[in-house]
Order: sequence, then C-alpha cells, then structure tokens
Amino acid sequence: MKFKLKITVFISVFALLRFSNSYGQQDPHFTQYMYNTMSINPGYAGSTGSLTLTSLARVQWVGLDGAPNTQTFSAHAPVGYSGLGVGLNFVNDRIGPANEVFLDGNLSYTIRLSEVGNFAIGLRLGGRILNVDWDKGIFRDQSDLAFANNISNDFLPTVGAGFYYYTDKSYFGISVPNFLETEHFDNERFSVAQEELHFFLIGGHVFNVRENLKLKPAFIAKAVRGAPLSFDVSANALFYDRFTLGLAYRWQDSVSGLVGFQATSNLFLGYAYDLTTSDYRFYNSGTHEFMLRYNFLSGTKLKSPRFF
Repeated sequence: MKFKLKITVFISVFALLRFSNSYGQQDPHFTQYMYNTMSINPGYAGSTGSLTLTSLARVQWVGLDGAPNTQTFSAHAPVGYSGLGVGLNFVNDRIGPANEVFLDGNLSYTIRLSEVGNFAIGLRLGGRILNVDWDKGIFRDQSDLAFANNISNDFLPTVGAGFYYYTDKSYFGISVPNFLETEHFDNERFSVAQEELHFFLIGGHVFNVRENLKLKPAFIAKAVRGAPLSFDVSANALFYDRFTLGLAYRWQDSVSGLVGFQATSNLFLGYAYDLTTSDYRFYNSGTHEFMLRYNFLSGTKLKSPRFF
C-alpha cells in the first residue's frame, strides 16, 4: 500500500510538471510511429494513394498508477488527381489526473518532382481540450493553491505545418504540429497549461534484401524546449509482403520489439512492446501498443515495398 501511494504521488507530480509552467515533453509518442505519420506531419495526408484508416492504442508503463494511456484514430485520403490530400486526427491522451483530447484537420498539396519522387506541403488546423481533476491524484501539500481548482475544458488551438518527401521506397519529413505557444489559466490563475513547440524529423528507406525479404530502417527525432532530445531508431523486416518483425530503440528510454501481419490486402495489424531502460523500469512492467490500419484500395493492390 505504501509503495502504491508513492507511485501515485510520483505520477501526480509528473502530470503537474507536464501541464504546468515547467517546460517538458507534452505530445504523446508512439513506437509504431512509421505507421502513424500523420499524427505529427500533415504533409503525409493522402500519400498512401487511397483512403486509409489507422487506429492505435498505447498502454504505457503497465503497473504504474496514473501512467500514460493513449488512443488515436486517423483517416486520410487523396482528393482525386488534384494533388490535394485531406485527413483527420483524433487523440485521447490521459496521464495521472490530466486528460487531453486532440482533434485536428490536415490538408496537403503534393508536387511530383520526378517519376518516383513526391514533395508534399501540409497544414494542420484544430485544437485540444485539457481537463485536470486533482481529486484523482494524491499530493503532499493539501493547502497548495495550485491544486485548489481543477482545469476544466480549457481549449488550446492548433496551427501546424510539415514538409514530406516520399517515393515508393523512402520518405523524409520535417514538421511542427503546433506553432502556438498558448498559456491557459484556471479561474484563480494558479495552475498553468502551456503548449511548447515540438519539432519532428523523420526518415526511412526500404531495401530489397532478397526476393521475399525487405528491410526498412527508420528514425524519428523530437525536440522540445526544456526537454532532452528524443531520438528513436528502428529496423523492420517484411517477409513475403505479409509478416513484419522489427526492433526499435528510444535513446536512454526503452528497447522495443515490433510484429505486424498483413491479414488481407486491405487490413494490417501491428503490435509493439517497450521494455523500459531508464530508472522508470523499477516501477513498471513495460508498455503495450496495438495498431490496426485499413486501406480502401479501390481494386488496386497495396503498394509494395512501401510499408510506411
């Protein structure tokens, strides 16, 4: 019971830092980022050439009370042959006493640079709603005025942009999902929720190792003011255009195993398990991430070897 109480206190403080004046990493991150690109880069909208639906659920730091729990849903598609792509992102992110809901619309315009190369410019508009219920946490100083009032339905607007270059075998992108650094206060101006700029750099390439084996190394780097640089590298192998196995490493945070299965020409299922390598490893039994992606192919086959 005492151990559980300490963990709850820790998570409450962690959540307070995340949504307070202290600067830090705020947006949720994912191990299967290579299948969830539009969540960070609006230039990805429409790049698969068909209507694509993606759902992802991440249960982080299992066994730790108040640990992050995130669900996402996205849909995007090209608009005819106009070069335009449209997309929608929905994210529900819960950590400790805080719950944040994201809803963003994405618009991209793609310029064909060559027979294989495409360059897309993306724009994001939307917002997020933040709620913090301090009754769900345990804090040391019950008289602290910072915890006197909950944060209720604070709206934070989103304006973001991204550049995305891709071919059938590679991709590279840079983006800022939200340019607005907005401060929101409760009624007594004791608690503060501030949005920080997140800068993302992503890339990957597919190598044809042999006839029925393809290898795709990929990376994602995220920079946020006041937080350490987050850097992920991964390598996924695709067997017979159907089975995927991979490994990933998040710098000074975790190592991960990934598996995927192309159940039908339209449906892809993915799973990732993160084993924490930081000091948090003493308080949790890892992170689970489940992913489902469905492509409406309109009579065409899934573009191979593009598995991103």
